[in-house]
Amino acid sequence: MILDQAQFESRAEPIQVLLSDVDGVLTDGKLIYSSDGHESKAFHVRDGLAIKLWRQCDFSFGLITARESECVARRGDELGVDFLLQKRSDKLKAIREITQSLGLALENVCYIGDDLHDLAAIEAVGLGATVADAAPEIQAAAVFQTQQNGGGGALRELVELLLKTKGLWNTLLSSFSNG
Repeated sequence: MILDQAQFESRAEPIQVLLSDVDGVLTDGKLIYSSDGHESKAFHVRDGLAIKLWRQCDFSFGLITARESECVARRGDELGVDFLLQKRSDKLKAIREITQSLGLALENVCYIGDDLHDLAAIEAVGLGATVADAAPEIQAAAVFQTQQNGGGGALRELVELLLKTKGLWNTLLSSFSNG
């Protein structure tokens, strides 16, 4: 069930923390290994700026991934994420740990994922989101779906909409303008 604008605004209002899967959301989901066994991932720069803008507005951001990757640790460090939980296939349990540490409820969480490990989390949080090329089961469970595919700026799309809904986008935008 995809929300209409009024329903989205209602669900977005209490959101204080944004949590994201990595592979398939911040990347296109492909795993690339070199001949010497090193892993590489491509992250969209606009997603990185979106994370920084979200945090600049005093909201928390975290990454939760079922895999473990030095690339993800490095990207999380570069962006200064508040939470980086790797090797966590039970995403909902990880989200509950984060909300408990922040003194928040699940309704204060927006979570974006793309595959079956993300299903319970998407169903449980205040705003369960997914990317355009997510698994069909995830598309059916999410209340918001980006127009962008994973790795193509989907997180930026979500953050921008959340910040616009909260009335914060234009103020952020003005900080980039010389006029």
